[in-house]
Amino acid sequence: MSGQHDKTVESLKNEFEPESDERREVAGFAATESGTFLQLMAQYYRSEVGRSMKWRNRLDRATNWVVVLTASLLTWTFSSHSRPHYLILVGIVMIFIFLVIEARRYQIYDVWRSRVRLLEENIFANALHPIGTEQKPWRRLLSEDLRNPRIKMSLFESLVRRLQRIYFSLLTILLTAWVLRITVFAESGTSFFENAAIGNVPGVVVIIFVGAIYGTVLILLLIPQKRKAKGAIGKYKDQSDEWK
Repeated sequence: MSGQHDKTVESLKNEFEPESDERREVAGFAATESGTFLQLMAQYYRSEVGRSMKWRNRLDRATNWVVVLTASLLTWTFSSHSRPHYLILVGIVMIFIFLVIEARRYQIYDVWRSRVRLLEENIFANALHPIGTEQKPWRRLLSEDLRNPRIKMSLFESLVRRLQRIYFSLLTILLTAWVLRITVFAESGTSFFENAAIGNVPGVVVIIFVGAIYGTVLILLLIPQKRKAKGAIGKYKDQSDEWK
């Protein structure tokens, strides 16, 4: 009985040799069989959706923190006339820090979203309405990206997109609150420039600094640029065969 068991174990070892050339290329055989290949792609699609949702949740958490920070700061600043106005400026600086952090997360999120969109455009869309694939070499493009993952969206584009979607509105709210704080809610008998001063820093300097920050933000939003983010909902549609 023991001898028969040893023979069975030995035969199983002979059937599966991970180091053999044939076993190393086992996934390559799936590429030539459409049924096996589509099953493999379905499992892979689910895993990529899971990754993209994970990073989407991380983006949402960062956004929630910024909204809570803005609301708390405004509530505390306007709760008393003795609250210094420069706390709102501190909040603006904090928002820019969150913006950079979220822009980096958005770049990583775009990696997974790009792969999901590549599968949706070239497998599922074509299965529903077989008029051809969006990117002819999509299998090669996906294979290269899996072998050598890379960030496809620049940090500049990521910053601009997060500004457009969320952060510009929050910055505008804080700017409006700061102007109201040094005008309407300031002590009577003092000028606009006196109220804007911070310690030994003249109010003119503070106003120029704040204006320069918001002017830079407006310039970033108005500069026309070719969008490279793939898969985001909008008017943009990539018609080329290259990964965007």
